[in-house]
Amino acid sequence: MLLRTAKPNNGLISERNYIKMNKLSREISVVPRKSALLFIDVQNYNARSDGSEYRDEGLTPAEAEAKYDYFFKCLKRVALPNMQRLQTACRQKGIEVLYTVIESLTADGRDRSLDYKITGFNVPKDSPDARVLDAIKPIGDEIVFPKTSSSVFISTNIHYILGNLGVDYLIISGLLTDQCISSAVRDACDLGYLVTLVTDACTTHTQQRHDTSLDHIKGYCRQRTTDEFLAELAQI
Repeated sequence: MLLRTAKPNNGLISERNYIKMNKLSREISVVPRKSALLFIDVQNYNARSDGSEYRDEGLTPAEAEAKYDYFFKCLKRVALPNMQRLQTACRQKGIEVLYTVIESLTADGRDRSLDYKITGFNVPKDSPDARVLDAIKPIGDEIVFPKTSSSVFISTNIHYILGNLGVDYLIISGLLTDQCISSAVRDACDLGYLVTLVTDACTTHTQQRHDTSLDHIKGYCRQRTTDEFLAELAQI
């Protein structure tokens, strides 16, 4: 999918030398016209303490914030403000801004993956829970992909759409680091995208889970903080 600067000469150049000649690496700056920023599952269902994920546990908003104290504090104080910075900067650079939300195609969720059925995740089509959080809500014709699996690449046509948009570089942010973020990073890498994961613009339920996940997926993406990525983007 990614365009190379040189190609093997009718098979006379070995693949190993071809790779060396082109210096293939994950540590490559994005090209705005070939890039997309993808926010994963930052929606009312799970990013608000009054969302149905917590109501389904029988929790009040106060109880949800107490039980998931680290998550909500990190989201509000660190991850969400950084998502807003990323969104603003990418829009200014003409980078496509895309979103995924957990959302069934049906009211009763019969179309969900088996995993989501077992877990109990069901966000009915067009419900308030399916909306992207207001703090980073889409504008204009920015695309939102409803998904019913952990990886957006499994239950949506995002790979087809990214191809149509000419995207080679994928910038990923959202929720949760060790679940849907990790799944998307691995699948995107295998599908041929150069992935940048913005490490402080995503979070999960504990710092340990977050850090462990980042360590496990570092071989599938390059990792940058928001400050690092925005500094890089400003130079392009």
